[in-house]
Amino acid sequence: MPLSSTPPAVPGFRPVPYTGVIYVVAEAAKRGYRYGHPDWCNLGQGQPETGALPGAPPRVHQVEIGVDDQEYAPVPGIPELREAVAALYNAFYRGGKRSQYSADNVCICGGGRASLTRAVAALGQINLGHFLPDYTAYEELLDIFKLFTAIPILLDPERGYHFSADDLRREVLGRGLSAVLLSNPCNPTGKAIQGDELAAWVAAARELQCTLLLDEFYSHYVWGGDAGEARLESAARYVEDVDRDPVVLFDGLTKNWRYPGWRTTWIVGPRTVIEGVASTGSFLDGGGSKPLQRSAIPLLEPAHVEAETRAIRAAFLRKRRILYDGITAAGLRVGAEPEGTFYCWADLSGMPRGLDDGMAFFRRMLEAKVICVPGEFFDVNPGKRRSGRPSRFRQYVRLSFGPSEAEVAEGVRRVGEVVG
Repeated sequence: MPLSSTPPAVPGFRPVPYTGVIYVVAEAAKRGYRYGHPDWCNLGQGQPETGALPGAPPRVHQVEIGVDDQEYAPVPGIPELREAVAALYNAFYRGGKRSQYSADNVCICGGGRASLTRAVAALGQINLGHFLPDYTAYEELLDIFKLFTAIPILLDPERGYHFSADDLRREVLGRGLSAVLLSNPCNPTGKAIQGDELAAWVAAARELQCTLLLDEFYSHYVWGGDAGEARLESAARYVEDVDRDPVVLFDGLTKNWRYPGWRTTWIVGPRTVIEGVASTGSFLDGGGSKPLQRSAIPLLEPAHVEAETRAIRAAFLRKRRILYDGITAAGLRVGAEPEGTFYCWADLSGMPRGLDDGMAFFRRMLEAKVICVPGEFFDVNPGKRRSGRPSRFRQYVRLSFGPSEAEVAEGVRRVGEVVG
């Protein structure tokens, strides 16, 4: 009898599916893809290019490991880095304000998912709002912890995915939400809540006592304003009291510093929240890398951050133009250019039959050695409670201008070739 190609199930374990970028890369790998392969264009990439950019500070290629750095780091992170993160937020967002962040308002974690997992594990028996579409990793994250109930909130493409503070107020009151989780700028749509609108969100959260859990990993990829300025946006700018306002922020070196491999991230919020996420970290992950935390401290100097952000802006605005112009010329519908992130969220409904479905489009693009992410992965559905019906985003696809300019340009050329 021939052996099955599918490994047998092991008692006690459930099947855990790949999602989003992990899934598409695994499928591409079956066809010969590997990271950096010169024949492939990874427009599904969820990380920015990590090499040198014109005008950016020199990249770190070596990390010194001190004798004491061989030990475990404290679960909330080393005090020096916690202080540096607090100082960064105060410098960019808290100028002239009485209430300032301190090290006690910061917890260092070993990656973005680790920081989100710590926070979600600390939630109580509440209704937690989340948006559709949003970051794919939220799905399993919102399902694995059973204390809270995840409540989906659908964003309307006809409104350009706009969601006002009044909309937020209505959802909080109508659904009894105690917390809301979202990425801002949004992965995948590129919609950014900023300025007076973000201030109104923070004010509504303060008034209604509903915690905003804001994933700000793309907060340095904000595309409005003058081309030469360093644009950074955070809800920290609109917090009145850092220990009373229900605003919890997530960021790190992953996107905004272009060091995803360091797995060095942080949570910023009221001290009571930081105490809670430090406690959940003690049994979930135990803390991040001590040598990398120490090496991260110089990267948070304001002058370094401004130079890096300006360089990102110059390089990524060019790539945004290449991707947006190329795919819209090929017939994909994007609507307005993304306000933030390095993604275009494309509607395939006008594509020829066979290319008007995100998963079919993805598989056809694999034949051209181009990777993208089907839109259905962003239809965050914890526990698959909405099973039995097709995803509302099945005719969408996310394309990334995170790779190098040459790779983005070649990927766009191939998309046009396949569609044409």
